[in-house]
Amino acid sequence: MGSHQLDDVDRGILHLLQEDARNNSAADIAEEVGVAPNTVRNRIERLEDAGVIEGYHPHINYEQAGYQLHVTFICTVPIAERQSFAADALEIDGVIRVVEALSGKDNLAVEAVGETTNDLTEVSTRLESIGCDITGERFTRSTRVQPFDHFGVEVVE
Repeated sequence: MGSHQLDDVDRGILHLLQEDARNNSAADIAEEVGVAPNTVRNRIERLEDAGVIEGYHPHINYEQAGYQLHVTFICTVPIAERQSFAADALEIDGVIRVVEALSGKDNLAVEAVGETTNDLTEVSTRLESIGCDITGERFTRSTRVQPFDHFGVEVVE
């Protein structure tokens, strides 16, 4: 799929959705970017259809949800098969995100959560069973997220 040309309205919509998709209504966004609410709804639908918006995901505090262990397994997989390994890793219970690196030895990062160390041992065992070479582990204390400012911060300020 090719890239989608974004105008100021699109960028403003994306910025506000990144800030708080749950509590920014079409009317709220419309007021900020200077268009009608129906225009915002139509633009969001077009951005979804074009693949610019791939979904809406809650930012979960896993520790508060009872999963106090949060780890990223750094893995090496064959570059030509990286996409397949990423898909297989997502099927493992406890895995919440997989990031593919373009190249290099450590080319797959698999993020997982668990209640106990046994849960994470099971994840690492499953990763090894599908052929991932785990080269490191990084335990996460906290995660912070912010909107990518190039998407319309100047439109809504």
